[in-house]
Amino acid sequence: MDSMQFVPILVFGFAASLGLTPLSRQIAMRLGVVDKPSQRKIHLDNKPLMGGLAIYVAFTLSLLLFSPPAHLVQFGALLAGAALLALVGLLDDRYNLGIRIRLVVQVVAALTVIAAGIHISLFKTSWLDYPLTVLWIVTLTNAVNFLDNMDGLTAGLSAIAAAFFMAIAYTEGLTLVSSLAAAVLGSAVGFLVYNFNPASTFMGDMGALVLGFVLAILGIKLEFGEQPLGVTWMVPLLVLALPLFDICLVVVTRIAEGRSPGEAGKDHTSHRLMSLGLSQRQTLLVLYGACVFFGALGYIVSVAPTGIAFRVGVAGLVLLAVLYAVMMAIRRKYQLGH
Repeated sequence: MDSMQFVPILVFGFAASLGLTPLSRQIAMRLGVVDKPSQRKIHLDNKPLMGGLAIYVAFTLSLLLFSPPAHLVQFGALLAGAALLALVGLLDDRYNLGIRIRLVVQVVAALTVIAAGIHISLFKTSWLDYPLTVLWIVTLTNAVNFLDNMDGLTAGLSAIAAAFFMAIAYTEGLTLVSSLAAAVLGSAVGFLVYNFNPASTFMGDMGALVLGFVLAILGIKLEFGEQPLGVTWMVPLLVLALPLFDICLVVVTRIAEGRSPGEAGKDHTSHRLMSLGLSQRQTLLVLYGACVFFGALGYIVSVAPTGIAFRVGVAGLVLLAVLYAVMMAIRRKYQLGH
């Protein structure tokens, strides 16, 4: 099987997303699916919210047209789960469904891919691995959605994470993972052309839930020939460090401040960086840089000799813990009382 088959998927995903985003913007305006300015938002005018339609369609078409037939069942389950999330995301963007309905649908999407054989195999027993898989998929789906609080943030970070997954998968000869990652990378970058600051359109839940779901599955599907499990579990955590870091930061902060974890607020990593005086673009570039840095650590862990890989991985996780403490301190010093 051609190991470079991800190239047409990447190119088509990008071209389709680039072409479909203006169309999705017009549909959103016509249907009234817009993000209105508010106290907790950064933007100052109505923004169309259906960029996720372009991302989902570009992602799906690129896979259907170019993906290997060997992975049909797993691709089918994944696309079905993503379609479900795209639909509930659209309804949430339009009618604000609330967190409970979103969570139920996310669990259903996770169970769909588990039924097709996509699950974590950490403990080698379904009683532990299946619930862990659901937790991982639901957490990451929400984490990427939480990140969607600034122009270009979710699309950019999803593209960077997908690029590292694609590189790792290509190195390991994993055609399913490299194809999926290429589809995410192409469709996210095509949309990012219109979403980079200042954005003319947003992806909304319809896009963010789909990207988070697929990135979670990429993390599960990575396999490593040489490295032991004691090292490889760190790879997806490092590649996806930023969305996981941000959701932990936000949920802990909101619970500590007596608020609901599902309630929106200006307490994300991006908001904390801006409270230090960084502009939106500077904040975006800092977070892109951090995502590239941790993605590179994940790549090193996947290819380095076991001893070095373990030390690099642990150092990366320790650094995340230090950054977490810094972000908590920034919240206390600069943001509370604003």
